[in-house]
Amino acid sequence: MSDVVHLDTPVGPLEIEAAHDAIVRVGWGRRRDPSPTPLLEEALDQLRRYFAGDLTRFDLPLAPAGNEFQQSVFRELLAIPYGETRTYGDLAARLSTFGQPIGQACGANPIPVIIPCHRVLSAGGLGGYSGEGGSETKIALLKLEGGFPFLL
Repeated sequence: MSDVVHLDTPVGPLEIEAAHDAIVRVGWGRRRDPSPTPLLEEALDQLRRYFAGDLTRFDLPLAPAGNEFQQSVFRELLAIPYGETRTYGDLAARLSTFGQPIGQACGANPIPVIIPCHRVLSAGGLGGYSGEGGSETKIALLKLEGGFPFLL
């Protein structure tokens, strides 16, 4: 059984889902009525503080769906500090693979914003973003964090 809450943010309405005492998904939109639990209330509080500029590291139990490779990419994403970026190539080198599989794993990230796939850029620029609003949302998140100064 999963529970869902919603939060209006500068990048659109987010839906946060928890199951078995862990956050399992963050998505854009509203699909169901909220059913807050203490964990989801904490997720809402942390996301509000993040979007207000008062939180730089989430402290939530996470259980993103994904294969072993995707899980390794998600761990690398979580290690990128607030306000910093890496390239797909940087992560590929760390995981002994290529940039394209890194990009595919980022695109499969079921918990965007909290697992910060927006902090990964292409070698020649911004790169893609699979969240609602695509590149505009990625730019908004990077500006919020001050992690990509030439976008300002």
